[in-house]
This record gives sequence, C-alpha cells and structure tokens, in this order.
Amino acid sequence: MQPTTPIQSTTVSTAMPGRTDTGDTIETFVWVEEHDWLYALLQSGLNVSPKFRVPDLISACVSQLLAQEDASDRLFGYLGAELIMRAPGTPRRKESMWRDQYQQLQALQRSPSNRYPNPQFQLDQLTTACVALACREDRSGATTLRHARINIVRRSAIGKVILSA
Repeated sequence: MQPTTPIQSTTVSTAMPGRTDTGDTIETFVWVEEHDWLYALLQSGLNVSPKFRVPDLISACVSQLLAQEDASDRLFGYLGAELIMRAPGTPRRKESMWRDQYQQLQALQRSPSNRYPNPQFQLDQLTTACVALACREDRSGATTLRHARINIVRRSAIGKVILSA
C-alpha cells in the first residue's frame, strides 16, 4: 500500500482504545497499513454522494466481513496466520466506528475462538483484520462503500422505528 498523508485529527498510538465513547460511535484503533487504505478510500473518487467518513468505512469493513457465512473462521484465520506475524508494537491510528459494528466485534472478541487455549486478540486487532480482509476482497473499495450505504439504511430504519414510538 502506498503511504498517504494521515487525517490531521488522527494520532499515531500503540495504546489500547479508551472508554471515552459517547453517543453512537466508539473509539478504536486501526493499524497504520490498513488505516492508509481507509484514508485512500476516503479520498477516492468512488466515495461520493454521500461522502463517507472513516467511522462509516471501518463499520462497513466489519459489516462486509460479517455478511459472509464463514466470517468468524476468516477473521480468526487472518489474525492467527497473518496479523500475528507483525510486530506487536506496530503503530495504530485512533478512529471511531459505529456502535452497532463495535457490538458485533465485541461478540466475536468474547467468542470461544478468542478464548483459552486460543490466543486472545484485542479490539484493535479485530478491527484491523476486518479492514485488511475488506481490502483483500476488493482493493477498489466499491464493496466497502456498498456496505456503508447498507449500514446507513439500517441506522435510518432503526431511527424511524424509535421516532414513531
């Protein structure tokens, strides 16, 4: 992946996500290489009308993976064979994702695949793996953008139900 200029509000960190989440988004970290792909997709000519922001893109990567039948196997297969071989101190960039997709990742984080005797992967590793697999599936990002649209429709439908109650 070609290096890109990071978003100015984004910071490089090796810390874990904090519990400073408020509202509809949750703070997470994404490893630098995958963040670079997200930023390139953010700036892509495909990302128009509406222009999705990074929380939309990260959440779309999660949805894209979870839409597949073998999602858990693919995720933990990638984590256990590829991400695990990277330096553990690899810098991460702080970002946000939508709460719905965070909760889906949290369920995977609590699953038997992430418990003893298996290695325990953290949220930033799960998030990064989703982005990496989305990039691998469709480097152009068109599939990820389609999932961002689907996520907006789902949030909109939920909002309509809440408002009508």
